[in-house]
Amino acid sequence: MNGLKLFRIVAWAAVAVVAVGMATIYVLQPRNAGVATTTSSGKAAVGGSFSLNSHKGERVTDETLRGKPYLAFFGFTNCPDICPTTLFDLSEMMAELGPQADKFNVLLISVDPERDSQELLATYITAFDSRIIALRGTREETDAVLKSFAAMAVKVPMDGGQYTMEHTAGVYLMDENGEYVGLMRMDETREARMQKLRKLAS
Repeated sequence: MNGLKLFRIVAWAAVAVVAVGMATIYVLQPRNAGVATTTSSGKAAVGGSFSLNSHKGERVTDETLRGKPYLAFFGFTNCPDICPTTLFDLSEMMAELGPQADKFNVLLISVDPERDSQELLATYITAFDSRIIALRGTREETDAVLKSFAAMAVKVPMDGGQYTMEHTAGVYLMDENGEYVGLMRMDETREARMQKLRKLAS
C-alpha cells in the first residue's frame, strides 16, 4: 500500500468518525431546540393529531386530551438512565405541586413498541407518580407521533443481538388546546422547571 492510498484511508476514516459524532448529537437534541419551525399562524409546528393505547388499555388521542395541558416525554422501559431519572424527577415535582399537578396530564410515549407491551408498561409505570400515563402504539403510529413532535428515535444494535434506543430528551409542554408551549430540559435548575409547571397548571 503506497503512502497516498494510506493517507486517503485515514482521511476518510476521520470524516466518518466526525459524521457519526455529529449524527449522534443531532439525534439526542430536540429538532425544535434552537429556532422552532413555525406555521403560517406563527405557532411552533410541534404536536398534532395522534392516537395511542395507554398502559390501562384505553385509547388516548390528542382530542381526548383537549381542555387540559399536558407534558409529553419520549422514552422506553429498557432505558438505563435518562428515562427513569426524568420520570422520577417529574414524580417528585408533581408531588411538590400536590393537587395543582392534577391540572395537567403527563405522558410517557414509548419509542420501543416492539418490546414495550401494555403489560410491561403497566408494571414499569408503577415506580412513578400514579398520574403519569404510559402510551404505546404500532411502529407506524409511533413513528407518526415522533414526526409530529419533531422528535427522533434510533435503534442502536448492541452485542448479543440486543439493542437500545437513542432518542430525543426533554419534556414537551403543551397547552389545553394541544399547542406547543415550550420544552422543559432536565438539566435546567429545579426552580426553573417548577416555574414552567406552575405556569402550565395556571
